[in-house]
Amino acid sequence: MKRFSGLLPTAPIGAYLVALAAVIALPLIAFVIFLIMRLEAQQRAILNADTQDDARTIARAIDQELRDAITTLKLISTSPELDTNDLGGFHNRTQMSLRGSSRYVLVADEKGLQLLNTRVDYGTPLPLLSDQETFTLARQTDRIQVSNIFFGNTSKRWVFNVILPLDGPARVSGAAALILTQNAEDLQRLMSTEGLPKGWSVGVLDRRGHVVTATNAAAGDPPPISFATQALMTGNSGTIEDVNGSDRLMYGYAKLSPWDWKIVVWGPISTAQATIVSTWRYFVIGSATFLTVGLLIAYLLGRQLRTPIRQIAEMAERIGRGEIVSPVETRIAEANQVAIALSNASFDRSEAEDRAHLVMRELVHRTKNIMTLIQAMMRQLARKETNINAFQSAIGERLQGLGRSIEMLAQEQWAGVPLMRVVAQHLESFAEAQSRVDVAGPDFVLRAEAVQNLGLILHELATNSVKYGALSAPEGRVSLSWRVDEAEEGEPRIIIDWVEQNGPPVQEPATTGFGTTIIKRHAAAAFSGHVEVDYSEHGFRWTLSGPRRVFERCPTEAQKEDA
Repeated sequence: MKRFSGLLPTAPIGAYLVALAAVIALPLIAFVIFLIMRLEAQQRAILNADTQDDARTIARAIDQELRDAITTLKLISTSPELDTNDLGGFHNRTQMSLRGSSRYVLVADEKGLQLLNTRVDYGTPLPLLSDQETFTLARQTDRIQVSNIFFGNTSKRWVFNVILPLDGPARVSGAAALILTQNAEDLQRLMSTEGLPKGWSVGVLDRRGHVVTATNAAAGDPPPISFATQALMTGNSGTIEDVNGSDRLMYGYAKLSPWDWKIVVWGPISTAQATIVSTWRYFVIGSATFLTVGLLIAYLLGRQLRTPIRQIAEMAERIGRGEIVSPVETRIAEANQVAIALSNASFDRSEAEDRAHLVMRELVHRTKNIMTLIQAMMRQLARKETNINAFQSAIGERLQGLGRSIEMLAQEQWAGVPLMRVVAQHLESFAEAQSRVDVAGPDFVLRAEAVQNLGLILHELATNSVKYGALSAPEGRVSLSWRVDEAEEGEPRIIIDWVEQNGPPVQEPATTGFGTTIIKRHAAAAFSGHVEVDYSEHGFRWTLSGPRRVFERCPTEAQKEDA
């Protein structure tokens, strides 16, 4: 995650929100584009299949029409009048049987000269066949042939012929072929455009590619489909696509195999897929609108978020300058919470700074007192000790004891230390004799000055006892106890007793050293009290009595320091 976050640039929150909106919207748009493309491909496949089916359906209808013409022609060829060379009777019979239809019958000799034509009365002079090409092909192959579209000399219309070569007696009588001719426009009824897309066309093309009939062209017109496109129609049926100008066209075709006619259904793909094109148009417009609105909303949200963030940043700058700030009101719940937290932090910082200043002032005051005490200690010890080693040992032990008191006070931020803890901390220095010291008395919090002074006194008492008193003997014991004397008149006093037993014989020192000064004069002065020292033969006894207020840290002082 850290590697990824390192790749992100530093930018306003509005830019990130806009990017987030784009990241959310663009994949959705891409997915919808994919779905629409799949839908378009499916519709294109359906369009291919439908176009090919339409061409096959019309091809079957045209093929059936031509096969009906062939069947009719074969029935007519069995007329007895052809066998007897009664062309007039054949003309009348055939004209009567085809009355009401759009089909006509011709009889031609070997040169293609019309012997009769049911379009006109029998005996009317007739020219050569207009379609000599198909006539010659039918005679050469001796098979039924369907002609291309051509303009008839007799009918004066665009027509096509179905030619049946004759053999047997009819051939001997001069009739070489029986021909059924039909107007090309009659095939229009077989081409239905229902179901085709708007703008699509259907056409029947002959072997040359000319129009036999079409929904958008007249018979005999030049081919509406280029020869290059027709050349691609190689199979019996299928579809191809081609570009014609700005439109892409689809061609569905089916061939009438015996005659090489083609039925073609074609038109622009865009009109066949008008629905999907419309869907594309709406989607593009909708996507652009959606993306624009989303980015605009993200930008506006970014501006909405930027204001409270700047307000909070300004609060943080003011806090950095040491000011107390009040919370700002925004429309964002989390920003309000941060503002409240910063406001509280400014108050807490102010209180912490005040406390730090108080501690610093107290530390300076305590340091001066400690330095004064150390100077006095060094002067006293310098007078007593005769060599530097003894001086270093004496001063080192007392500085260690003073250090323990200072360490405890520092841990409590100079707010005072419980009496039991002070006693236990200083007796830890005498681990061998600690178990022979009995401690008893009510616990309470000592003032900072009392911690230093009492610690120094306890260290001197314990040191003297270990060197010369009860703690120097294996059976010796010490009792350290204190009690509160609630006097009827005056203020309550604290009385501390240090009593030694079972030690070596006690002798009052001949001279007054630094230790004696500490446990007597310094103790009495520090606690505004009275000290009694008894060098009884039963054991050394030290008693300190002083006002309780000098020892105990009162609740009002604690409240002031907390404030």
